[in-house]
Amino acid sequence: MRRFSKEENSWIFYDWGSSAYSIIISTAVFPIFYKSAATNAGVSPADSTAYLGYTIAIATFILAMLGPILGTIADYQGYKKRFFSFFFLLGIGFTGILAFIPAEQWVLLLVCYTLATIGFSGTNIFYDAFLVDVTSESRMNLVSARGYGLGYIGSTIPFIISIAIIVLSQNGILPISTVIASKIAFIITAVWWGIFTIPLLRHVQQHHYIKRERNPVMNSFKRLWNTLTEIRKHRALFLFLLAYFFYIDGVGTIITMSTAYGTDLGIGSTDLLIVLFVTQVVAAPFSILYGRLSEKFTGKKMLYVGIFIYMIVCIYAYFLETTLDFWILAMLVATSQGGIQALSRSYFAKLIPKEKANEFFGFYNIFGKFASIMGPLLVAMTAQLTGNSSLGVFSLVILFIIGFVILTKVPEPKA
Repeated sequence: MRRFSKEENSWIFYDWGSSAYSIIISTAVFPIFYKSAATNAGVSPADSTAYLGYTIAIATFILAMLGPILGTIADYQGYKKRFFSFFFLLGIGFTGILAFIPAEQWVLLLVCYTLATIGFSGTNIFYDAFLVDVTSESRMNLVSARGYGLGYIGSTIPFIISIAIIVLSQNGILPISTVIASKIAFIITAVWWGIFTIPLLRHVQQHHYIKRERNPVMNSFKRLWNTLTEIRKHRALFLFLLAYFFYIDGVGTIITMSTAYGTDLGIGSTDLLIVLFVTQVVAAPFSILYGRLSEKFTGKKMLYVGIFIYMIVCIYAYFLETTLDFWILAMLVATSQGGIQALSRSYFAKLIPKEKANEFFGFYNIFGKFASIMGPLLVAMTAQLTGNSSLGVFSLVILFIIGFVILTKVPEPKA
């Protein structure tokens, strides 16, 4: 196996930088900072949680609707990096601005968080689409998996620094308030994300494209409409998207609701943060391992493995009783969460017409975004009807079974 090229490494290291946003802004520091700000402003805990949920839903909906449209336009020669750069600057800019908003201005915090999230998620559409430009089809599994693997490692470094600053400020060791410490974490995220995006901006180019023509926006809408009306020509691709919709819904739900489930089991917030950190560390080598094994057994077979492990996770969750059980569950998730996402991305990249990568990754984004709705609803309804959150997680096995069955109908990509 030859070494990774400059273009491949430049693409991979974007994941190293941008993953800091996922863990610090989306998962750990910002939600706690916002909840504290809203509570101090007199907003009830239930209302503040609802407002955050509405904010995430709005950002998700905007990106899901804009993804295929912007992607179709970006397929023209030279447009992909322009769109990538615009959303990157939007994301990094408003991530940094979060640090300068007074804590009592909780509404403004949500507005800036919405714009930062649109920037982050929008950038990922074009970042994923660049996979077809930076490497050959035979190496896509390997490169995609390495991106996820290094992303997990890269995110832990600014996460550890940020949590250390916050904890030291809480204990009076650092002469700053927790509010200031949290704002420093936002700046660290923006800087980290920015520095490791530079190689991609410098070395990655759009090699697959459609020649520019007059009225690119109008013609993009026509091409998008043609794609939608000619779905039969892309049967394998849309079958895969349907399978992806179900199993990635289960994956995403387990990731986003894991801390709430852990809290229901009586696990403290400090322990949950430790579990989150260790999960990131363990997920890194397993993501890369999935890429290596896909070279030997094919990406589709490794997707089967990932789905099967998640079925075990759902079943095991039903029997959870102790903190040790939760640790075992978390480590099982860590073995496959990066691999299943990485190979899904590369499998999809092999199926699509390379010159229409942005348009099709726009659809990929839609299926990924809207898939984040059904899983949480299934868990919530099952848990509420039965009064047992373990049964809620167990119910997700249905999504993995449906995804598995549909995936068996998808043919292997042809070079």
